[in-house]
Amino acid sequence: MRRSIPALLLIPALLALAACGAQPAQSAPGTTLVWAIETQPITLNPQLWAQNKVRLLVFNQFDALVSKAEDGTFRPWLAKSWQVSDDGLTYTLDLRDDVTFHDGTKFDAAAVKANLDQFGVPGYNPAVAAIQLKALDRAEVVSPYRLKITLTEPDGLFLDFLASPYAGQVSPKSLKSAKDLKFGGTDLVGTGPFILDRYVQGQEIHYRRNPAYRWPPAGAAHQGPAHLSELTYRFLPEAAVRVGALTSGQVQVIEGVPATEVTLIEKDPTLTLQTALNSGTAYSYYFNTSHAPFDDQRVREAFREAVDVDAVLRSVYQGTATRAWSIVGKNSPFYDTGLDGSFGGDLAKANALLDAAGWKERDAEGFRVKDGKRLTVREIASAPFVRDRRDVLAQAIQAQVKQNAGIDFQVKIVDQGSAQKAIDDNEYELFGNSRGDSDAGAALNLILPAEGAVNRTRFADPQVEKWLAGASATSDQAERKRLYADVQREAVLEDAIVFPLYVPADQIAAQKTVQGLGFDPSSGTPAAAYDVRIGT
Repeated sequence: MRRSIPALLLIPALLALAACGAQPAQSAPGTTLVWAIETQPITLNPQLWAQNKVRLLVFNQFDALVSKAEDGTFRPWLAKSWQVSDDGLTYTLDLRDDVTFHDGTKFDAAAVKANLDQFGVPGYNPAVAAIQLKALDRAEVVSPYRLKITLTEPDGLFLDFLASPYAGQVSPKSLKSAKDLKFGGTDLVGTGPFILDRYVQGQEIHYRRNPAYRWPPAGAAHQGPAHLSELTYRFLPEAAVRVGALTSGQVQVIEGVPATEVTLIEKDPTLTLQTALNSGTAYSYYFNTSHAPFDDQRVREAFREAVDVDAVLRSVYQGTATRAWSIVGKNSPFYDTGLDGSFGGDLAKANALLDAAGWKERDAEGFRVKDGKRLTVREIASAPFVRDRRDVLAQAIQAQVKQNAGIDFQVKIVDQGSAQKAIDDNEYELFGNSRGDSDAGAALNLILPAEGAVNRTRFADPQVEKWLAGASATSDQAERKRLYADVQREAVLEDAIVFPLYVPADQIAAQKTVQGLGFDPSSGTPAAAYDVRIGT
């Protein structure tokens, strides 16, 4: 017997606008929208996607094979339906036969195979090849619109991959001919509702409507082409500048509304404000255990105890941030509520731990020293990934650990190349990160295993890896929840390799005339603009 997932099930995972409940009339022809965003993309190639906030750009231009709803169910998109063999090793996809790439070539089984095969090209995306696609054996074209995918072992996260930006379908022709495949840009062609026709680094990105679009994910608020004829995203990293651009009418939508500006937005009768928690992992500090001082668990625990997280979050986010207690975000079905209140803020314990670890002396500036060396902790942050006032958050924590425990916490925000070099050279003690994966299990597989692509703790725990492997191999959600609870407790309490801080959230502020805005129900990030329109 085979399990069949019909096209009937569904809400789109990526176009959450239907969740808004609005059923407006079509926008007038020629409608344009200008949207200011916080983060400039490192890449526009969906298969190399890295920044959570870039999802809204990627899914304007590219479509995935399936979509994922807020309740975790998978629903059709470019794949009309799929079957999974009883042993979990074979996925047979039946594809739409009416889809065309922007360059005029047909979307078919051969195209999907070419996209999957691309991950096998050495150096293309080794992290995805080693983690998300580690079980991929081969993809075979059965017929023009049927593809069979064979895995070497069951992978309960494989459908999540097919719904992710990594599964954004790219024209095989453009995969071969793109001048800059690593970045993507106008040379990389998708099937999405908008066509990227201009990118100006540091300034903006511009899309025009795809008039042939007829294949939105199941549950989209409308059918046919997008309402908007043109769409411009402007890169405005400074929060005050974004808000000023909205209130002055220079842009119609912004994302990333700081706590300091929420009241201003809410009091303006011409504006609207929406917010949603992200999925995946909480924003956390990961301790590098491969060298001093965090090779000593007492120092890791002391750093956490030296911080009054609630006070820091109130100061930086003025009551708008959600406190995190686990590596897994609170809105994940796998979140372990038993971790709530389990650590942090005990200054006496922090200092006792540091004394026990041998950091008893103080220098002239009040920092702890041992064997003539100051207790120094370095964070090297990549500027394109700094969002949500995380620089200000780091400064607040910096002040607390110095005052409360004599720890010298040094923070540098640098370009991506310099940050990567620091990681490669192991020249850091702390790494700040959150993941926006729609399934927290996918994030944990990247962060915690010794060979994980984002293992910045450099910590190895065979038991944790056994639990993660077990959770990935089953589709039983109750069993996955049990195993992930074990993982969270080990990482947060038993090994203390992670310091959870807050659950990332996204905000959208807009003029009231802009309708159909919303969030991707599976990730909590702003949805792409397919259902967005300008009404009256």
